[in-house]
Amino acid sequence: MSLETISEQVCFGGRQGFYRHASAETKTPMRFAVFTPPQAAKGPVPVVWFLAGLTCTEENFTVKAGAQRAAAELGLMLVAPDTSPRGEGVPGDPDNAYDFGLGAGFYLDATQSPWAANYRMYSYITLELPGVIAAHFPADMQRQGISGHSMGGHGALTIALKNPQQYSSVTAFAPIVAPSQVPWGQKALGRYLGEDRAAWRAYDSVALIEDGRGVPKMLIDQGDADKFLKDQLQPERLATACKAKGIECQLRMQPGYDHSYYFIASFIDDHLRWHAAALLA
Repeated sequence: MSLETISEQVCFGGRQGFYRHASAETKTPMRFAVFTPPQAAKGPVPVVWFLAGLTCTEENFTVKAGAQRAAAELGLMLVAPDTSPRGEGVPGDPDNAYDFGLGAGFYLDATQSPWAANYRMYSYITLELPGVIAAHFPADMQRQGISGHSMGGHGALTIALKNPQQYSSVTAFAPIVAPSQVPWGQKALGRYLGEDRAAWRAYDSVALIEDGRGVPKMLIDQGDADKFLKDQLQPERLATACKAKGIECQLRMQPGYDHSYYFIASFIDDHLRWHAAALLA
């Protein structure tokens, strides 16, 4: 399980690094970022995963969110994967659109050709990359939390709902909560998984909750000036599903905030403290 170091810098007494490895799941090289806090010098520390949104890479959250200061204070390792496989021969959107294919893996395991061979982001995030992290970094894999933005918020929620034994905490920024019901999700799920909508439910947070999956609680931040709020995000669907199943969903509508990383940077400390409360208890 070899690992290539692309770059490393000292950051708030810890280390911010970018890395690459050969993925068996995606059959491509995969890049990811890790912030190791200073507390790791004394032993393994909890891990918080952050899954980015459409068009993003491992760099967006790492460079723009300003999360390292709070992570260093709290003693949390931050892991930011890429959002899809990339490289020669990896199929993208036939129309070169931004919302499918490269940069838009939707954190699922595709079943339809030609995407099934490479687009296995669910297994990559939940199985393969944790093995890489455990082998190469001072990470306490018994204490993991997960978060994400937009498509990555969808990923964080569905992954946590399906693996509550693996993730002790979950938060999201402007997540796509019901992809089966909105254009972004319908395009992605239909192409990656086929037209059988029953298969889509495994990658739909609202459907998973309706079907009995759950977590004790979740924190969701959503800007009310987000241009995607009405047509693509619809967080009220998640709140309704959680209420029906007795899941604590703290949905915070943030006045004036949009879909950008300025929004994420404004509230990332709150989210990291939410994770710390669960992981450091």
